Amino acid sequence: MSAALLGYLLGSIPFGLVLTRLCGYGDIRKIGSGNIGATNVLRTGNKPLALAVLLLDSGKGAGAVMLARYLLPELGFGDPIAPIVAGVAAVFGHNFPVWLGFKGGKGIATTLGTLIAIHWPVGLAACATWLVVALIFRFSSLSALLSLVAVPVYAMLPILGGANPPLAWAGVVLAVLGWARHHANIRRLLNGTEPRIGQKK
Repeated sequence: MSAALLGYLLGSIPFGLVLTRLCGYGDIRKIGSGNIGATNVLRTGNKPLALAVLLLDSGKGAGAVMLARYLLPELGFGDPIAPIVAGVAAVFGHNFPVWLGFKGGKGIATTLGTLIAIHWPVGLAACATWLVVALIFRFSSLSALLSLVAVPVYAMLPILGGANPPLAWAGVVLAVLGWARHHANIRRLLNGTEPRIGQKK
């Protein structure tokens, strides 16, 4: 419970909204797709700002995992799966932040940060999948969808550190969540109207 609450609260910090307002772009929810994540921030044309949001959003997931791994045991709340619970909760916090009426982002950067912190070989493999698909097809959404599907598989590969069932199940949960959050993108991909990376919506 403590890990879930910690992860959710950390994940619910809307860095995309805060930084775009501080930089004079107003409410990012009124730009492009209306999403608070780095992909939509990129549609402002400010690449350094989008990178900052990407790093901060991924850092929320990683930070939740690390705090659950090292801080909670010191407070008497240690649990072997607490880091995984905290990381998954951070993604839910990003997607459904209480501060924004539970209307947040899609959680891909937070998911990747979570995976890297939990088990870096799987996290880096997921990042590499995202990058390769993005370079080939130039669709952020397609990159996210395919990298999410790959996570449970990567978590069970010996070459990436051996079978890790808790991480694999967490990957299934994150994949289902991510695909559900991308339902509009999936429709646009199918009908050919999905904007490419860097393209204004």
